[in-house]
Amino acid sequence: MAKKKQQKSKAKSGKKPPPPKNVAENRKAKHQYEIFETLECGMVLVGSEVKSMRDGKLSLDEAYGRIQGGELWLIGADIGHYSNAGLWNHDPRRPRKLLVHSRELDKVSGKAKERGVTIVPLRVYFNERGIAKCVIGLVRGKKLHDKRETLKKRDTDRGLARAMRRR
Repeated sequence: MAKKKQQKSKAKSGKKPPPPKNVAENRKAKHQYEIFETLECGMVLVGSEVKSMRDGKLSLDEAYGRIQGGELWLIGADIGHYSNAGLWNHDPRRPRKLLVHSRELDKVSGKAKERGVTIVPLRVYFNERGIAKCVIGLVRGKKLHDKRETLKKRDTDRGLARAMRRR
């Protein structure tokens, strides 16, 4: 009887889970690369890394993905030291395993073997349940003229949006 009352009270509370909290975003990737496909994957972390990420001490500037031994790894991501960890702190630039389903890994690895295609982390966030997720993208580098074209398109879109707001 007590269990039914507890279940009803949980259902009636109507609290929405907090929105996903962005930890880091690789803004340069959108400018430097053409993004073909994105994939969300989990991360294998130690406790001090999670605490440090919650403080926002993560940099994806030089990070990239690599497939080694049938597993996907995030290499070059810098998670700063957590000040309260003391002796049990982590190595800031260690390779971190990314968790994906085997069929998704096969799909990504097949496309990543093409010439000029790279795996780049686009953003890292905590989902509603508080689990760290990484969004990786299959990308190809843009040429200089492509970057200029993107900037021109963005400026014209911004101008049109301004004009529409004034109406």
